[in-house]
Amino acid sequence: MIEAQQPTTMRIFHPTLKQGSRIPTMLSTQVLHCDPASVSFDPSTSQPRITSPDTLNSLSVAAKNLIDLQPVAFPTETVYGLGALALNSSAASCIFAVKGRPPDNPLIVHVSSLDMLYGLLPRSFKMPESYKLLIRRFWPGALTLLFPSDPNTIPSIITANQPTVAIRMPSHPVARALIALANAPVAAPSANSSGKPSPTTAEHVRRDLDGKVSVILDGGACGVGLESTVVDGLQPDGKIRVLRPGGITVEDITKVLQEGIQDPKLVPQVLVHRRDYRDEHLEAAPSTPGMKYRHYSPTAPVILLMTASPPPENVTPSSAQSFLVRLKDEIQPSSSIKVGLLVLTDSTLGTLTLPTIDGVEWCRYELGPVDDPAVTARRLFDGLLSLDQQHVDVILIEEVNETNEGLAIMNRVRKAASEVRWITF
Repeated sequence: MIEAQQPTTMRIFHPTLKQGSRIPTMLSTQVLHCDPASVSFDPSTSQPRITSPDTLNSLSVAAKNLIDLQPVAFPTETVYGLGALALNSSAASCIFAVKGRPPDNPLIVHVSSLDMLYGLLPRSFKMPESYKLLIRRFWPGALTLLFPSDPNTIPSIITANQPTVAIRMPSHPVARALIALANAPVAAPSANSSGKPSPTTAEHVRRDLDGKVSVILDGGACGVGLESTVVDGLQPDGKIRVLRPGGITVEDITKVLQEGIQDPKLVPQVLVHRRDYRDEHLEAAPSTPGMKYRHYSPTAPVILLMTASPPPENVTPSSAQSFLVRLKDEIQPSSSIKVGLLVLTDSTLGTLTLPTIDGVEWCRYELGPVDDPAVTARRLFDGLLSLDQQHVDVILIEEVNETNEGLAIMNRVRKAASEVRWITF
């Protein structure tokens, strides 16, 4: 964990938006420690109780930055977020400036209470029964729901001019307390430069955004490690569409709906975008992050190794040994290379004896057991970022079974990979 209350300064210029114009601003980044265990919530008021004076001070500093329309990096249970006031266009613009984020990529709005949620919704909106069940079970938590957007309340920069807005209530005590202290909804994508792997520790954020934000709250490593699951239950057919798999699994969503709706005929079908259906209009003009642009990519190119799924008809798999032996000649035949491997601890590839090859250094990072994808989810982004820190020339990552958290893992891996290879053993 990063030392608390120690400011670090990087002399760079950052385009901050003020009064509609971009002006150069040098920032000194403070990394402030927060103890999540010192934060609890009064169930009757949804207000935080904070027993640690240091944590209260850190949260107060961060909340003041938000109120002053400055972005703040903070932990959530999924990944670290880069937050700004959601209902202020100038504040939200700073998120896009810091990240280098395309303007047609919408933001998720985070709330600290149901009262704050209802304050954002059109008065005419009637909450679907499916949403009531999902909110009761998964909020606070890693589930984002699409709601109709009230253009008189939600700035168009948040929704990328779409008619819906994505909203969630984080379960991380530091995130929820920050929103409550600011007393305003907070828009927050992941706290990284656009396109890079999402950060799961404050140190990940500091390496990337030092000098670009004033405050990073360090609340420890994220427990989930992947972004929230995004669900659209607003369509006329009543079906639940998972637009982005994430921290809440499709299996869990299906189970809650089946248990909560007595008549089996009324249980909505759960569909996963790109697995169960395609929507070209949605992909061209997404209503939620992570659908249009390449994401999660480290500096080194990533090759996805398919070890279980059958290859396309026109593809002949290579043996694992021959692929590894030929890799140097394919990448950099005239000089030494470092090869990063993200492998499952007990898989065939993970337990394979790597060949000894002149000019090749292997750098392994274990993603956890085959049968525990929740561990792999927590370790995926840290693995990509850690291997990048070792300056590897290429990263190999093996396929994960697409059940439970594995669906979200493979969603991220496919977007990070520049190439896919099929191998056999």
